[in-house]
Parts: sequence; structure tokens; C-alpha cells
Amino acid sequence: MPSYLLSLDQGTTSSRAIVFSHQGEIVATGQHEFPQHFPHPGWVEHEPQDIWNSTIDSAREAIEKAGIQAADITAIGITNQRETTLVWDRHTGEPVYRAIVWQDRRTADECLPLQQHTDMLRELTGLLPDPYFSATKIAWILDNVEGARVRAEAGDLLFGTVDSYLLWRLTDGAVHATDATNASRTLLFNIHTQQWDEELLALFRVPRQMLPEVKDSAAEFGHSAAHWFGGEITIAGIAGDQQAALIGQACFSEGMAKSTYGTGCFVILNTGKQALMSEHRLLTTVAYRLNGEVTYALEGSIFMAGATIQWIRDGLQLISNAQESQSLAEETGYDNPVYMVPAFAGLGAPYWDPDARGAILGLSRDTGIKEIVTAGLQAVCYQTRDLLDAMAGDGVRPAELRVDGGMVVNDWLVQCLADISGVPISRPKVTETTALGAAFLAGLQTGVFNSLDDVSQLWVHERAFISELDVTTRERLYQGWQSAVKRVCKVE
Repeated sequence: MPSYLLSLDQGTTSSRAIVFSHQGEIVATGQHEFPQHFPHPGWVEHEPQDIWNSTIDSAREAIEKAGIQAADITAIGITNQRETTLVWDRHTGEPVYRAIVWQDRRTADECLPLQQHTDMLRELTGLLPDPYFSATKIAWILDNVEGARVRAEAGDLLFGTVDSYLLWRLTDGAVHATDATNASRTLLFNIHTQQWDEELLALFRVPRQMLPEVKDSAAEFGHSAAHWFGGEITIAGIAGDQQAALIGQACFSEGMAKSTYGTGCFVILNTGKQALMSEHRLLTTVAYRLNGEVTYALEGSIFMAGATIQWIRDGLQLISNAQESQSLAEETGYDNPVYMVPAFAGLGAPYWDPDARGAILGLSRDTGIKEIVTAGLQAVCYQTRDLLDAMAGDGVRPAELRVDGGMVVNDWLVQCLADISGVPISRPKVTETTALGAAFLAGLQTGVFNSLDDVSQLWVHERAFISELDVTTRERLYQGWQSAVKRVCKVE
């Protein structure tokens, strides 16, 4: 009997594949970075072929390291950078343009007249009119690539988020589908009816025939063509990366929350069967859809988390690797007069200011590398506090925050999160919870797990972080952050 699950975790700066045992343990990993393209200020693009090559190479590497074959793998789960938009030819598979990445801000001006539709968009989609989401990216491609709109209206072009593109490639063009979590991030999907919405399609001028079929997060998505891995493998789970992390963290009860620290930071709180509309500019989104039943969530998005440290490493060249940041922060401590507002791609929740730009404030002659690096880490903690306070304003502050992602190996950062937020932080044994969530979905569909309770039993706590900071100091530090934010954007 097959004994393994393969998770394809396609991220913003790299693609990763992990082979998991049926007990949720990591057996082998493959990972490949790929280039980022910045053709104009505020524009972020990926070459679709780079996305594909890095994904396939990572998967083959993980399978080889595990010493297994396709026949040993029960199913594949896919998780992906969300909102990133691809348009390709239905017949040839050739992309008409590079993938426009979720961080891209080129459609900020097009979003301004959409402000008059804010209430309608929030009601139908749970989202706000912002360049972050897929709809204006699709329209930009159709309007700016010669002949694209005519081809799309003729039914010759397909749209997909990254999961849909990978699925199409894995099945050699046999399946054009996505899941409800990814669909819910496009501004084109009605999260209540669970259908592509004709009113939204008309508003954004997106032809219906471009769109993929929307399935449950655990579903029969087809099979990978035999030539990719030496044999067919069932594809049985798909979820956007943040929802996959929620599943990987076993946050299945209303009120449970997780926060992922990768390229960006995303806090998601399970609100159960209720699509709670935030009064503090958080997003209402699909947490997952299983057996046709939708579980909703509140989400706060921070565009720059690990990407801030990457910029400090590669852009400023202040450190040679991310691990150095912990020792520098330990030396600096919390009483750092420097504040970094990493608004390189605007600010996400709860500000939603696409025009904000990054700043480093509080510099003096004795400011050095360690203060700037520490400010980059602290910015992640302050922005998390922003989101948790917004959730508390909506009446749903979590009692515990489960954290994951590459940044949480940094003990100083996680302790700072607990100190600045005042919320207990729990770190699991397996921090690759995004990939794990995709594997869990594939396992649920194929009978490896019988229920979400089975999945919950596999979540293993590694360490708890409790606030050790007095309230006065916490609030003084956070007030300094809020003052810094006001310097770069208009905060209502």
C-alpha cells in the first residue's frame, strides 16, 4: 500500500516539495529558488516557466531523497502563493505574459474608482478593492497584451492562480480547476453562493470562459501525467498557502488562529460557519471547503515579513544570512530607538494603503547595523499586533496564536511576538505547516485520514512563548510604532 503523501508548496521566492509519512512526519524535502522580476517600481513578476521548473525539480528531488517511487505516494496536495495571476493559451499552454505576483501594485490607480463599490465587494467577496487581488491583474493583462482580450472572449485563454496553473501542467492540460480558498482571493468569487459572480465579472470585465472550475479543498483533481514522476499520482488536495497553514496547524475550531511568517505574514482566525464582516478592515475569506461545507475565517495580511529580512540581507547587505538577525537582536534588545516601516509594496491590513512606501525612522549617529536589523524583526511583531488588535475590535481576539513559517525558528522573534502582542504563542514541532496542510487535505480525500479529528491528533506542540514584558513598556514600544506608521501613510 502507498505510504506517503507528496506536498507541492509553491511560494513567492522558492518552490518546495515535501514527502510526508501518513503520520505527518517529514521524510524528505526538495527546494529551489527562482528569480524575481521588478520591471518598474511597484511591479513584481515571475516567469511561469520558472514557477513550473522549480516545482517539478523540487518534487523530483524530494522523491529521490526519500528513496521512493510514484507508486509509493498515495496522493499529491498543492499549496500556493495566492492572488498571483497567470493567463495562458488553452491550446498551447503558452503564457501570454509573466505571472503578476500578489505583491504587485501596478493596478493601484485602477482600484481608485472601485472604491465606490467597496460595500458591494465586501458583501460578495469579503475583500476590498486593492491591487493585491487577482481581478485587476487579469484585466490589466487583457488590456495591455496585444490581442489578449479578443482571444479571451473567444475562449482561447485561461486564467488561473498558481495552483490552477500547476494542476493544468501536471495533468498535461486535462484539468482546469481550483479550490474554493484560492477562488475566494480573486475578487470574482461570491463566498456565500460559492460561485463565480456575474456582477463581479462584469465589473472587472473578465470573460467567464477563462475561469477554472471551483472544487472543494479536498477533492478529486485528476492525476499527474505518468511521465512527470515515473507513474500517475492522484492529485487530491489544493488550498492557498495561508489556508493550508491553518489546516496544517489544526485550527479547526471557531476562535483558533495561526500566523505564518514567510515572505509576508498572514494571521487567519477560524470563524466557523459565519462569514464575519470586519469593522476594522480585515478580510473575510474561505478557510476551507470540505464535503461542500464552507468554513470561514478573518484574515489580516502583512506584505513584508521574511521579505524584509531578505532585503536587509540582499539589498542592504547588512547580514550574510537570516540566522545572524537573532544574535544582533539579542544584543540590541527591545529598547531600540529605530523603527522600520517596511511598506515596500504599500501597507496591508488594517491600513490598506497601496501608496505607502518604506521608511526607517529614529536614526542617529550611533545607529548601526544591529539596530536596523532588529528594527526589521520588530516591525513583524508590531504589524502582528496591528492585526490582533483589529480582530479584538471585531470581538474575536484569539486566546493563543499558533505560528509557523521560516522566520519562527528565530526564538528572539517569537518571544518578541508574545511580548508585543500579549498573546501566548505556540510553535509546533513541524513548522512547515503550509505543506503539511496540503498533505492533510490530500490524505482526507484519499482515506488516509477519516476526519479532521484524526488530523488534529497529529499536531504536536514544540514550545510555548509567554509574554515577559510589563504592560507599560509594551505600550510605549507600540506607540512608537504607530507614530512611525503615521509618518508614511494616512491612518484613519
